[in-house]
Amino acid sequence: MSAAEDQADIERVQAGDISAFEGIVRRWQGPLVNLAYRFCRDRGRAEEMAQEAFLRAYRSLGKWRKKAAFSTWLFALATNLYCSEIRRIPPNTVSLDNIAEIRESGAADEGLLEKDRDRVVRQAVLALPRKYREATILFYFHDMDISAAAESLGLPEGTVKARLSRGRDILRRKLTKTLGTPELEQA
Repeated sequence: MSAAEDQADIERVQAGDISAFEGIVRRWQGPLVNLAYRFCRDRGRAEEMAQEAFLRAYRSLGKWRKKAAFSTWLFALATNLYCSEIRRIPPNTVSLDNIAEIRESGAADEGLLEKDRDRVVRQAVLALPRKYREATILFYFHDMDISAAAESLGLPEGTVKARLSRGRDILRRKLTKTLGTPELEQA
Protein backbone atom coordinates (compact mmCIF):
# COMPACT_ATOMS: atom_id res chain seq x y z
CA MET A 1 0.00 0.00 0.00
CA SER A 2 2.72 2.52 0.90
CA ALA A 3 4.53 1.83 -2.39
CA ALA A 4 1.47 3.03 -4.33
CA GLU A 5 1.09 6.00 -1.97
CA ASP A 6 4.77 6.83 -2.37
CA GLN A 7 4.46 6.68 -6.16
CA ALA A 8 1.38 8.92 -6.17
CA ASP A 9 3.00 11.47 -3.83
CA ILE A 10 6.21 11.54 -5.87
CA GLU A 11 4.28 12.11 -9.09
CA ARG A 12 2.39 14.98 -7.44
CA VAL A 13 5.64 16.52 -6.14
CA GLN A 14 7.23 16.24 -9.57
CA ALA A 15 4.13 17.88 -11.08
CA GLY A 16 4.67 20.89 -8.82
CA ASP A 17 2.60 20.06 -5.70
CA ILE A 18 5.37 20.24 -3.11
CA SER A 19 2.86 19.72 -0.29
CA ALA A 20 2.55 16.08 -1.44
CA PHE A 21 5.99 15.41 0.02
CA GLU A 22 4.32 15.65 3.44
CA GLY A 23 2.76 12.21 2.87
CA ILE A 24 6.19 10.71 2.29
CA VAL A 25 7.53 12.34 5.43
CA ARG A 26 4.56 11.12 7.50
CA ARG A 27 5.00 7.53 6.27
CA TRP A 28 8.77 7.34 6.61
CA GLN A 29 9.67 9.73 9.45
CA GLY A 30 9.47 7.10 12.20
CA PRO A 31 11.52 4.49 10.35
CA LEU A 32 14.21 7.03 9.28
CA VAL A 33 14.53 8.48 12.78
CA ASN A 34 14.75 4.96 14.22
CA LEU A 35 17.43 4.04 11.68
CA ALA A 36 19.41 7.18 12.53
CA TYR A 37 19.04 6.43 16.23
CA ARG A 38 20.58 2.99 15.70
CA PHE A 39 23.62 4.74 14.25
CA CYS A 40 24.06 7.52 16.81
CA ARG A 41 22.05 6.57 19.96
CA ASP A 42 20.97 10.21 20.43
CA ARG A 43 17.31 11.01 19.74
CA GLY A 44 17.90 14.72 18.96
CA ARG A 45 20.75 13.96 16.59
CA ALA A 46 18.71 11.18 14.99
CA GLU A 47 15.86 13.58 14.27
CA GLU A 48 18.28 16.09 12.71
CA MET A 49 19.86 13.36 10.59
CA ALA A 50 16.43 12.16 9.40
CA GLN A 51 15.44 15.72 8.54
CA GLU A 52 18.57 16.07 6.43
CA ALA A 53 17.78 12.73 4.75
CA PHE A 54 14.32 13.99 3.79
CA LEU A 55 15.78 17.22 2.46
CA ARG A 56 18.24 15.29 0.31
CA ALA A 57 15.50 12.92 -0.86
CA TYR A 58 13.31 15.85 -1.87
CA ARG A 59 16.15 17.45 -3.82
CA SER A 60 17.02 14.11 -5.46
CA LEU A 61 13.58 12.75 -6.37
CA GLY A 62 14.48 13.00 -10.03
CA LYS A 63 17.35 10.55 -9.49
CA TRP A 64 15.07 7.74 -8.29
CA ARG A 65 15.00 5.34 -11.24
CA LYS A 66 12.09 3.20 -10.04
CA LYS A 67 14.03 -0.04 -10.53
CA ALA A 68 13.82 -0.51 -6.74
CA ALA A 69 11.06 0.42 -4.33
CA PHE A 70 11.08 4.06 -3.26
CA SER A 71 11.56 2.93 0.36
CA THR A 72 14.73 1.04 -0.62
CA TRP A 73 16.06 4.12 -2.41
CA LEU A 74 15.13 6.34 0.55
CA PHE A 75 16.82 4.01 3.05
CA ALA A 76 19.93 3.79 0.85
CA LEU A 77 20.11 7.57 0.69
CA ALA A 78 19.55 7.86 4.46
CA THR A 79 22.06 5.11 5.27
CA ASN A 80 24.74 6.79 3.17
CA LEU A 81 24.03 10.11 4.86
CA TYR A 82 24.06 8.56 8.34
CA CYS A 83 27.31 6.71 7.65
CA SER A 84 28.95 9.95 6.49
CA GLU A 85 27.63 11.82 9.50
CA ILE A 86 28.87 9.14 11.92
CA ARG A 87 32.30 9.19 10.29
CA ARG A 88 32.34 12.98 10.63
CA ILE A 89 31.22 13.04 14.28
CA PRO A 90 31.39 9.54 15.83
CA PRO A 91 28.98 8.68 18.66
CA ASN A 92 30.32 7.75 22.04
CA THR A 93 30.72 3.98 22.05
CA VAL A 94 31.99 1.40 24.49
CA SER A 95 34.59 -1.14 23.47
CA LEU A 96 33.33 -4.72 23.35
CA ASP A 97 36.09 -5.61 25.79
CA ASN A 98 34.82 -3.03 28.28
CA ILE A 99 31.21 -4.14 28.46
CA ALA A 100 30.70 -4.97 32.10
CA GLU A 101 29.26 -8.29 33.13
CA ILE A 102 25.77 -7.50 34.39
CA ARG A 103 24.31 -10.05 36.72
CA GLU A 104 21.67 -9.77 39.38
CA SER A 105 23.35 -10.62 42.66
CA GLY A 106 20.54 -12.96 43.71
CA ALA A 107 19.79 -14.34 40.29
CA ALA A 108 23.00 -16.11 39.31
CA ASP A 109 21.08 -19.21 38.22
CA GLU A 110 18.47 -17.17 36.35
CA GLY A 111 21.02 -15.21 34.29
CA LEU A 112 20.43 -11.65 33.20
CA LEU A 113 17.17 -9.88 33.34
CA GLU A 114 15.85 -9.47 29.82
CA LYS A 115 16.24 -5.68 29.74
CA ASP A 116 19.85 -5.95 30.94
CA ARG A 117 20.56 -8.55 28.28
CA ASP A 118 19.00 -6.34 25.60
CA ARG A 119 21.05 -3.36 26.76
CA VAL A 120 24.27 -5.37 26.66
CA VAL A 121 23.47 -6.70 23.18
CA ARG A 122 22.68 -3.19 21.89
CA GLN A 123 25.95 -1.89 23.37
CA ALA A 124 27.84 -4.77 21.81
CA VAL A 125 26.33 -4.08 18.38
CA LEU A 126 27.21 -0.37 18.67
CA ALA A 127 30.76 -1.32 19.60
CA LEU A 128 31.25 -3.43 16.47
CA PRO A 129 33.61 -2.03 13.84
CA ARG A 130 31.62 0.28 11.54
CA LYS A 131 31.42 -2.04 8.53
CA TYR A 132 29.95 -4.87 10.62
CA ARG A 133 27.75 -2.54 12.70
CA GLU A 134 26.07 -0.98 9.65
CA ALA A 135 25.17 -4.33 8.07
CA THR A 136 23.98 -5.73 11.42
CA ILE A 137 21.76 -2.74 12.17
CA LEU A 138 20.08 -2.81 8.77
CA PHE A 139 19.57 -6.58 8.69
CA TYR A 140 18.55 -7.28 12.29
CA PHE A 141 17.11 -4.03 13.64
CA HIS A 142 15.43 -2.79 10.47
CA ASP A 143 14.46 -6.19 9.07
CA MET A 144 16.01 -5.52 5.68
CA ASP A 145 16.78 -8.57 3.61
CA ILE A 146 20.29 -9.07 2.24
CA SER A 147 19.40 -7.47 -1.08
CA ALA A 148 17.91 -4.30 0.47
CA ALA A 149 20.76 -3.97 2.97
CA ALA A 150 23.29 -4.39 0.16
CA GLU A 151 21.59 -1.73 -1.92
CA SER A 152 21.37 0.63 1.08
CA LEU A 153 25.07 0.21 1.77
CA GLY A 154 26.08 0.26 -1.91
CA LEU A 155 27.75 -3.14 -1.56
CA PRO A 156 27.47 -6.52 -3.28
CA GLU A 157 25.19 -9.00 -1.51
CA GLY A 158 28.12 -11.35 -0.85
CA THR A 159 29.97 -8.59 0.99
CA VAL A 160 26.94 -7.93 3.20
CA LYS A 161 26.61 -11.66 3.92
CA ALA A 162 30.29 -11.84 4.86
CA ARG A 163 30.02 -8.76 7.10
CA LEU A 164 26.96 -10.17 8.83
CA SER A 165 28.73 -13.47 9.40
CA ARG A 166 31.86 -11.79 10.76
CA GLY A 167 29.75 -9.43 12.91
CA ARG A 168 27.84 -12.39 14.37
CA ASP A 169 31.11 -14.17 15.11
CA ILE A 170 32.46 -11.14 16.97
CA LEU A 171 29.22 -10.71 18.90
CA ARG A 172 29.00 -14.41 19.72
CA ARG A 173 32.53 -14.44 21.16
CA LYS A 174 32.14 -11.25 23.16
CA LEU A 175 28.60 -11.86 24.38
CA THR A 176 29.30 -15.45 25.36
CA LYS A 177 32.21 -14.15 27.42
CA THR A 178 30.22 -11.22 28.82
CA LEU A 179 26.88 -12.91 29.38
CA GLY A 180 28.17 -16.39 30.04
CA THR A 181 25.29 -17.97 28.13
CA PRO A 182 25.86 -21.26 26.33
CA GLU A 183 22.98 -20.69 23.87
CA LEU A 184 25.03 -17.91 22.24
CA GLU A 185 27.83 -20.35 21.56
CA GLN A 186 25.49 -22.36 19.32
CA ALA A 187 23.73 -19.39 17.64
